Amino acid sequence: MELRHLRYFVAVAEEQNITRAAGRLRVSQPPLSRQIRDLEDELGVELLTRSAHAVRLTEAGRHFLGEAKAVLQRAEEAVGSTKDVARGLQGDIDIGYAPSLSVDLLPRALQIFQHECPGVRARLHDLTTEELVAGVRGGGLNVALLIRPASAALRGLSFDVLRAYPVRVAVSPSHALARSRGVELGRLRSERLIGFTRKDYPEYHAWVTALFGGKVPHLAEEHDSVSSLIAAVESGRGVALVSESLACLAGPRLKLRPLRPAPPPMSVGAIYLTEGPTAATRRFVAAAKQAASVIERK
Repeated sequence: MELRHLRYFVAVAEEQNITRAAGRLRVSQPPLSRQIRDLEDELGVELLTRSAHAVRLTEAGRHFLGEAKAVLQRAEEAVGSTKDVARGLQGDIDIGYAPSLSVDLLPRALQIFQHECPGVRARLHDLTTEELVAGVRGGGLNVALLIRPASAALRGLSFDVLRAYPVRVAVSPSHALARSRGVELGRLRSERLIGFTRKDYPEYHAWVTALFGGKVPHLAEEHDSVSSLIAAVESGRGVALVSESLACLAGPRLKLRPLRPAPPPMSVGAIYLTEGPTAATRRFVAAAKQAASVIERK
C-alpha cells in the first residue's frame, strides 16, 4: 500500500464517481479502477459498491476514508515540518553563553530570533568558557556567545565577532578609584586584584596577563561565577579587570572606570562548528549580528 493508493481512494470516495475522480487526479479511468481494486484486495475487504453510474462507500469504506485522510494529512505535515527544520524554522537549538559578556547582546538576539523563527525552541546554558567551547565541539551546544578563545581552542570551530567592549576597572562605590576618570595600569599593582578561576576561564587569565605585558599578575581571589565576583568587589575585597558589558549586570553596585592608556577592547562573538552547522544555528548567528548592530547604533 502506498500513499497514492490512499489519494486515489479518497478522490473516488469524495466524487462517488470513477470518471470524475480520474479527471480530478488527472489519470485515466482504467488504471484508477485497477488501483482501487488492488487496494481492496490488499485489505481483504470491499470498500465500494459499484453501479453503472456511481460508487458508494461500504461501512468498511466509510471507516477507511477517515483513516486514509488522517494518514495523508499526517504525511503532509511531516513533509512540511521536515522542510521547516531544514530551513531552520522548526526544531531545537542549544545556546551557551557567558553572562558577563553577553548580558546586553543575548536578550536582543533571542528576541530577533524568536520573531524570525517562532517554531524553534531555544534552550539556554550558562557555562564557563571551557564548558562552552567543549559543548560546541562535542555537539551538546549548537552555538555559544563568549570572549574570543585562544586560536588552539578554535580548531574546527568558527568565531564570528559580534561586539568589542572597552576594558574597565570594577571597584566598589566606596573605593578611592570610584571617583577617578581613569586608572593607570601601574596603579593596580598596589590593589588587591580579583578575577575568575584559571581552570574555568583560561582566556581571562591569558587576557589579563597580556594587559600586564606578559607578566602573570597575582590574583588575591578567584571566583567561578560573575555573581560572586561582583559581590566580592562590591564588598570592598578588591578590584577587577572586566569588560564594560559587566555594567548591565552590576548596575549601581559597582563603578566601572576606564583603564589608561586604553588597551585593545575585548572581542565577544559566537562560536559554532565550522562543518555542518544547523540551519537554526546559522539563523541565530545572523540574529546575534543584527542585535549587535542595533546596540552599536544606540
